[in-house]
Amino acid sequence: MIENVAWIAEPTLFGNVIDAFIEKAASETAVAYLGPLFIWIGVFLVNSGVGAIRRSVDPKIFLGIFTEIATDVAKSGKEHGYSVSKTAARAELSREFITFAQYRVPEIIEQSISIGGAVFALMFFDWRIALSCLFIVLPLLVITQLYNKKVIGLQKDLHDAREEAYEVFSTKDPDKVHAYYSTQTRAELKIANWGAFNFGAMRIFLLLIFLVVLYIAIDLDKFSTGNIYSIVAYLWTFVTSSEYLPELMESWTSLKDISRRLRTESV
Repeated sequence: MIENVAWIAEPTLFGNVIDAFIEKAASETAVAYLGPLFIWIGVFLVNSGVGAIRRSVDPKIFLGIFTEIATDVAKSGKEHGYSVSKTAARAELSREFITFAQYRVPEIIEQSISIGGAVFALMFFDWRIALSCLFIVLPLLVITQLYNKKVIGLQKDLHDAREEAYEVFSTKDPDKVHAYYSTQTRAELKIANWGAFNFGAMRIFLLLIFLVVLYIAIDLDKFSTGNIYSIVAYLWTFVTSSEYLPELMESWTSLKDISRRLRTESV
């Protein structure tokens, strides 16, 4: 959160640096530009330093957690008399919990701060710009609900197939192996197609918002060069952060099915 709050503050601070340098170049009198410059450098170093520490500490935590989860799944599989294939597959599927916690949860926090922070920052430039960005919320909700409804069943089919991998290979029959992976491929292609639809529809709405915001910023308001830079940076942050949503939703739907399997196993 510290890392991403600093990231959100950077465009405004760097825009101030640009304006300070432009004013210094255009004026014969001394202009205080070192203050904005050092403030921006300080925030940049906070962002970079915290990011570096997080990337070093995270693996130490989450790899240990995965070891414990996989061990518990193995114990439960033995108690319930599950096949080796099913138990091993569920232990490996549980890795998605670690992947989600280590990568997706920080990404959700990051994108939430980026989207909300960008809209909040844009309000200080022109409330119409922030309002234009908020209009994407309703289409996003509709697209997300449709995506979840279609993909959750496909994720279940994929996980069902993975639980049978050992039995398939134990037959030593190339035709069965081919059929096994062909079934998985069809499910993965359908998921990819829904992801592409989700991404494409979202990009269309984002393009419309981008054009509206640029029109307001350039034609309706008399912003300085630094302000225009800040607005475009925040708008770009909003757009790129929104693009992560389909990928995050795919991970979330996969995790829901895995969670259902492990809860059933623990009953």
